[in-house]
Amino acid sequence: MIDVIRVAHGVFYVTDLARSKDFYVNLLGLNVLHETPGAVYLRGVEDREWTLKLELAPEAGVKHLAYRVRSEADLEELVRLAERQGLPHRWESELDRPRMLRLQDPFGLPVAFYHESKTHKWLLQDYHVHRGPGLQRIDHVNVMSPDVEGTMNWYLRELGFRLSEYTEGEDGSVWAAWIQRRGGVHDLALTNGVGPRLHHFAYWMPDALSIIRACDILAGARQPERIERGPGRHGISNAFFVYVRDPDGHRIELYTSDYITVDPDFEPIRWMRDDPRRQTLWGAKTPKSWFEEGSLLEAFDGGWVKPREGALQGMPVHVI
Repeated sequence: MIDVIRVAHGVFYVTDLARSKDFYVNLLGLNVLHETPGAVYLRGVEDREWTLKLELAPEAGVKHLAYRVRSEADLEELVRLAERQGLPHRWESELDRPRMLRLQDPFGLPVAFYHESKTHKWLLQDYHVHRGPGLQRIDHVNVMSPDVEGTMNWYLRELGFRLSEYTEGEDGSVWAAWIQRRGGVHDLALTNGVGPRLHHFAYWMPDALSIIRACDILAGARQPERIERGPGRHGISNAFFVYVRDPDGHRIELYTSDYITVDPDFEPIRWMRDDPRRQTLWGAKTPKSWFEEGSLLEAFDGGWVKPREGALQGMPVHVI
């Protein structure tokens, strides 16, 4: 089995690098690790590597989502998997990551895998340099998918992901799934919707008060419209959350207080699609933009992956 360790980074295309840097650094408090012409590499205070790259481009979207694997042998096994299944793939590199395998999964998601990475001193206990609400580390990504069950099964079977929670219809169809490698609730969430598109990119926060502080900072900066949903508590995952939108509309979740799934007798938690508590434990309504908007994903040969309607129809599924 290919040994995926965890979700590792995302690369966002942005249309105004200075404006995006101001949002992520001066308001959210992410830390600049590297700057190059046309790009900024960011990390939370616990991240020892960069976890979000902002890259200047004519249109906003997502270049790829990346995972770190245990060894170079895992990368070679991924090549064999791609060859067996006819998946487009090539070797690329990024700053601090000299050997990275980029592929398009069978469902259109642009994903990259790497083992070797230069690491840097963490900032976790350098409290004197912390800014903003205190984004701590990358936590997960959430993708809108027209084929949740098929995508889930591929990641479980081929990449060894494990199921934490799922949403099921009355007919047994899977509308959403939360799958993981590192022992948390999820590295990757899959939710029914027009896609594939990125729904959100999430950072772990030290506590609920830090999430409230993020809202205060955005309000103080006269940008409360950046707050799309929350603060609140999810039924699924039990996490405390808020969702904000960056200047290009990319959705960021600030997330804390979920649970671990490392015990061998852990059993996936099942939610029914029509149970309102799965959306928000407190019962707050979700804005329409939540269900309809997401970031486009780059196709392997350029341009964008064309989103398509899902096979499941009916009430939208909540995503976290």
